[in-house]
Formats: sequence, C-alpha cells, structure tokens
Amino acid sequence: MNSDQLSRRAILKSLSLGAVAGSVLRAIPLEAAEYAHNLIEAEKSAQGGSYTPKFFSAQDYKTLNSLCDAILPADADSGGAIEGGAPEYIDLITSENFDYQVKLGGGLMWLDSTCGDRYGKAYLDCTTKEQKEILDLIAYRKNADEDLSLSQGVEFFSILRSLTADGFFTSKIGIQYVGYIGNTFLVEFPGCPPVPGV
Repeated sequence: MNSDQLSRRAILKSLSLGAVAGSVLRAIPLEAAEYAHNLIEAEKSAQGGSYTPKFFSAQDYKTLNSLCDAILPADADSGGAIEGGAPEYIDLITSENFDYQVKLGGGLMWLDSTCGDRYGKAYLDCTTKEQKEILDLIAYRKNADEDLSLSQGVEFFSILRSLTADGFFTSKIGIQYVGYIGNTFLVEFPGCPPVPGV
C-alpha cells in the first residue's frame, strides 16, 4: 500500500468517524470533505462522468440517489444533493466505515422490506405518493415511539439525512449556496441591516 492510499484511507475514516458524532462539519476540517469530493471528481473525470459505487450495489445506489434527492432536492436557487455529489460522498465514506455499512445497508434493506410488506414492491417501484408516505413515517422520531417497528427506519433516515446535508454543504455548489467565502479580510464592516418596523 502506498502513502497516497494510506492518506486517502485515513482521511475517509476521519470523515466517517466525525459523522458518527453528528455533522461532519463539526468534527473535521472542511479540507477533508473537500478531499473526498476531489477523489470523486477525479474518478468521474477518468470514467467519462460516471461514478462506480464502492459499497452499495447498483440497485441500492439507485435507491440512495432517490432518497438523497427527496431529502435535498434542487430548487430555483441551487442544485440539490444529486448535483452536489451527496450520494457519491455517502458511498465513499460508507465504504470505509463498518458501522455505516451496517446502518445504511441495513436501512436500505429495511426500507425495501417494509415497502414490500405495505405496498407489495420495493421502494423504487412505489408510486410517488407511497414513497412520500413511507418517508413521512421515518422522518420523525415520535413515529418510532408510537410504532417500534419503525425504529430502524427512523435511525437509518436520520443518519442518511445528516450525511446528505454534509455531502451537499461540503460540495462546491453547497459552499456557493451558503455564500461561504472563507477566511477573508473585510476592509469595513457595514453592520447589521436595519430591522423593518422598528
């Protein structure tokens, strides 16, 4: 193993370890997330714009894309999770974190199984209304308190929502969307804007 692989592995592990504690942005430097995004972009450039999942099967990766898009869709102001590379980011850090492999891989199996029980088909084969219905159930912790069979789904969706946000807001378009300019010197500070009606 060369030093580049060791560095890559160490950085990706730090991303996944930081994400366990909450948001990656709170636990690791933005540079580590940027490194992960750069790895993804380099692979996509070398493969004609495509990304090959490192952990998820092709079907699970399609489901992951659909879920990321549902969590953070594109709007008039910015691209969403897909354009920000969140699915690739999630796959890459999951490939280096056993806990994520269990929780996210198991969560996708739970989702398809639950949709199979409720609707007779996997999540991706469900109608938009059915997908929204199941996501509304697992989007709120209180639902797991009322129905323990939703516990795994709620935990899965909570982790996925955090990782989707981290993947998007550490991407180039996510950073641009929030207007992050980094450590720049301000010549003057104009102060806060006036509060209307005061």
